[in-house]
Amino acid sequence: MTESSVDDGDFRRKDFICGVVEGFYGRPWTTEQRKDLFIKLKKWGMDMYVYAPKDDYKHRAYWRELYTVEEAEHLTSLISEAKAQGITFCYALSPGLDITYSSQKEITTLKRKLEQVSQFGCMCFSLLFDDIEPEMSEADKQIFQSFAHAQVSVTNEIHQHLGCPRFLLCPTQYCSTRAVPTVNNSEYLNTLGTKLSQEIDIMWTGPKVISKTLTTECIEEITQVLRRPPVIWDNLHANDYDQKRIFLGPYCGRSPELIPLLRGVLTNPNCEYNANMIAIRTLAHWASCSLDAPTHNEAVSWDIKLERESEQGVCEDDVPLTLAKHVYHHRQALRQAINEWLPEFSIPKTAQGPVIKPQPTVPPVAIIPIVPSVNTCMSLVSTTTTATTSTTDRPAPPAIPTVTTTHLQGLPDMCHSHVTPSLSTTMSPTETFNPVSNPVMNSLVSPTKVILNESIPNPIIPMANSNVSVPSEIPVSTLPVPILGLKTIDDKDETMDKLDGNELSNDSVLETSFMDVRKDEEQIIVDDEERNGEMSVGDTPQTLSPSRVVPEVGLEPLDVDPPSTNATDSDVIMNDTYSENGSMQVEPSSSPLSGDMMVEQNDVTDESSDPLNANQLTEDDLLLLCDLFYLPFEHGSRGLRMLHDFHWLTTHAASILPRGSKPETSEWRRRHRRFTWWAHRSRRLARRLSLAANKELHAELRPYLWDLCAVLALLSAFLKWLELGKFPPNIATFMQGSYTWFSKGWREAFESGAQEPWVFRGGLAADLRRLVPLDCGPDLRHSLPNAVLPPLLCTAPQTVRPYTPRDEAQVCMICHKTCRDGGDCSDLFPSDLQSLPADRLVMPFLTLTPELCMVIEDDGDCPSDDNGDVEDDSEGDKPESSNKVNGNKPEIIGYACAALNSKEFYKKQEIAWIPEMCIKYPEELIQRDDLSQAASDCIRHFHQFSTLERAPESVSASHPALLTCCVLRATRDPHAPARLLTCLLAALRANGANGVHACINSTDHYLLQFYNKLGFVELSRENGRVYLARSF
Repeated sequence: MTESSVDDGDFRRKDFICGVVEGFYGRPWTTEQRKDLFIKLKKWGMDMYVYAPKDDYKHRAYWRELYTVEEAEHLTSLISEAKAQGITFCYALSPGLDITYSSQKEITTLKRKLEQVSQFGCMCFSLLFDDIEPEMSEADKQIFQSFAHAQVSVTNEIHQHLGCPRFLLCPTQYCSTRAVPTVNNSEYLNTLGTKLSQEIDIMWTGPKVISKTLTTECIEEITQVLRRPPVIWDNLHANDYDQKRIFLGPYCGRSPELIPLLRGVLTNPNCEYNANMIAIRTLAHWASCSLDAPTHNEAVSWDIKLERESEQGVCEDDVPLTLAKHVYHHRQALRQAINEWLPEFSIPKTAQGPVIKPQPTVPPVAIIPIVPSVNTCMSLVSTTTTATTSTTDRPAPPAIPTVTTTHLQGLPDMCHSHVTPSLSTTMSPTETFNPVSNPVMNSLVSPTKVILNESIPNPIIPMANSNVSVPSEIPVSTLPVPILGLKTIDDKDETMDKLDGNELSNDSVLETSFMDVRKDEEQIIVDDEERNGEMSVGDTPQTLSPSRVVPEVGLEPLDVDPPSTNATDSDVIMNDTYSENGSMQVEPSSSPLSGDMMVEQNDVTDESSDPLNANQLTEDDLLLLCDLFYLPFEHGSRGLRMLHDFHWLTTHAASILPRGSKPETSEWRRRHRRFTWWAHRSRRLARRLSLAANKELHAELRPYLWDLCAVLALLSAFLKWLELGKFPPNIATFMQGSYTWFSKGWREAFESGAQEPWVFRGGLAADLRRLVPLDCGPDLRHSLPNAVLPPLLCTAPQTVRPYTPRDEAQVCMICHKTCRDGGDCSDLFPSDLQSLPADRLVMPFLTLTPELCMVIEDDGDCPSDDNGDVEDDSEGDKPESSNKVNGNKPEIIGYACAALNSKEFYKKQEIAWIPEMCIKYPEELIQRDDLSQAASDCIRHFHQFSTLERAPESVSASHPALLTCCVLRATRDPHAPARLLTCLLAALRANGANGVHACINSTDHYLLQFYNKLGFVELSRENGRVYLARSF
């Protein structure tokens, strides 16, 4: 880490508390991480650390138990290290789950526990009564007047017993939305204010659990009620409620002018320790200031801001070119924090195990409101597969925007679904489920690992009251409580049922690599029993399986807007103009710079020209990383740029057609190049991160960056397909329906802070993914349920792109390797007839409907080569497959092909394909002695094509499109098949289709599971064939 002096501290109150509270749910930090934190806190002029990890063994679940000798040694070493760095170590305990406040035995137990910790050298304590039921036991009701009186009595007694040390209390009503009925009228809060010892500080999160802003008015209000200034427990960067989000943006939304009104600020940051440099460093910067940088554009509308963009993203508030040390500007603070964070990536560290976040069970439930007394720091997401409803027919309210619960059910579509989807399933507004708690964890028995003990039950339940009905429409600005549904176990955050394929022992360790977790579950689990049977003759593409053999498993542009060699952009009439770097601006270069420009003076250079630095992370890489994972209520400027570009490209897709206007076509291609450029930058960021020496940091950031790169790969593939122009002129009518960032009320609700951020789950990746024109459930969003995050050696997701004629040989080869229920069929055909299966199953698509064929391309995952990021600047249709990586052509490892209407497709085959095949494979070949049954059936298929049975009318009428999909099993990216299918379905949707079916043999068990896990369900089974279908 580079040395830097602490910001000028003349403006900081000497009695102002500023530090970190480890108060999240999920895997705690390790002893070594905490000691590293103490060093950083001292360096940055901060002074307090609060030990309060919700899922650490003896903090909350088993708060009565004393520490063992081993645990005591670790805790003592932490306290001693904090003292050595001048940091106050505050030990917090959470007894509120099951304490009986009137029991002297309980009070004695609590005293004994805190006395033990005081003997370790701790001189600051805290009692936390957050996220508990606000009801007293019958015994307590006999003694105490109210819940608040019970907590005050216990807290005051403990404080006195310990000799009145520094003491903090976290109340049950810890934010405005949890105050009953209001902050001023809350009997609970007023009781705390009048009865609690004035020497005890009270924590407060602000207007909400996660507050977008803190204002002078809200601080003065709570100060008056509590009769003391609050200590802000700031959840701005907390991410334990959403497994798809991590927050790398700067500390903002709180003016330094609040500091004189506060007792202090403690940030409760991301679960991932190493990802918190920005959150903590910018808080320290904020605390050293006394004024906010002047803002001038706060009241400017979004459309105006788009016209005044700077750099590659949306413009920010204008600020002077220079700022005094006591003036805080969040983008400037971000830049300074990035400068200090960058060297951390070069420090060699070993990867920790996966960061466990709260894990509920997996039955499907409707999105439901949670009562204010329930634990809110849980990650719960709907698993429904219902299609989201179009908003075009729903009138917008005149004043307060509303969000329908159907739309909210579409929010968690970045999450997995382990439930077999149905074609038209709707969830009732009321469902029940049995939530489960995290496994018990212990961070005080190893300096570098967190021990997981599954033999001990954890009484902390993620969610209590589940039988709550949902109104059909909710005003987004008036909802006082979060809206959550049940989240399935993520592929990268799964509850640790197994490690290395074996049951965990009572004291098993979270090992130091993602590769060790569920490594045996990466492949699709199928029935391995051998079976024999005759090959059935089908009317639609299917596989050949007389007997199944289980196969072995085994240059970036210099500018954001590269200059076009064809049409120029000068004739494009747009709301914005662009600089040579692709940034949007309306002022001449001599005009005052915006705040974003002031702190982000990027020089876009061709780093690949320097082989020594080609794979080294840069400050601009980290700035991109932070913008992609910014803040709970705000996307970073670069992320917004990609959102707006993709939306513009899809809504103006018709301009790419031959009859489109030249100016719009030029603008479309220019925006496409810019989107592709940023997508390549994100992919390069992932590759460089994978090569960093700090594997612990890489392991924490990689799951989030991988998901985002996968979504960008999907969107890039769809744009490449759009660029072909193979869609009808009225495509716009088919691209509507999904409720997205650009739907009325969505962005306003997201950015307003009126909702808790878990209402909008998934972050930028989810908002980008929702722009794909598919009204389908979450089961298609990711990979097969048994797949896990690819090994750490895989740096970026595999590429999906449209098929080109030069791919024919590789596609036919894949068909050959997979047509025997996922296995190779070479031994079924003579050497001179090896082309039979491909000619029957996939060549009709490649010949008659090549515009609806997609492939997965594997570039070999070569991290040392930057040429993979080069985007061709020409506007021709240069095929992607011509690109080479390290001199080698990327390998195609899967394909998906479709036809818009199966009946018309069969008619085209009869006219334009079958006659040629009958000549190529004359019927006399059937008499050969060396033909297998499968080979004979293929030849008969061509000669008896007109008499073959087709899909039942019930299938073809509701799902007219026809599809076939094959992917090699030994793929390093288990999510690729879902992206492949999603892209193809989006292409079908753009052509007006909304239902598709596939046909396989009844003996093809592997393919049956393959399609099922990609969202297909069985509609019909007859004559040895199974018809699978799905709507979208």
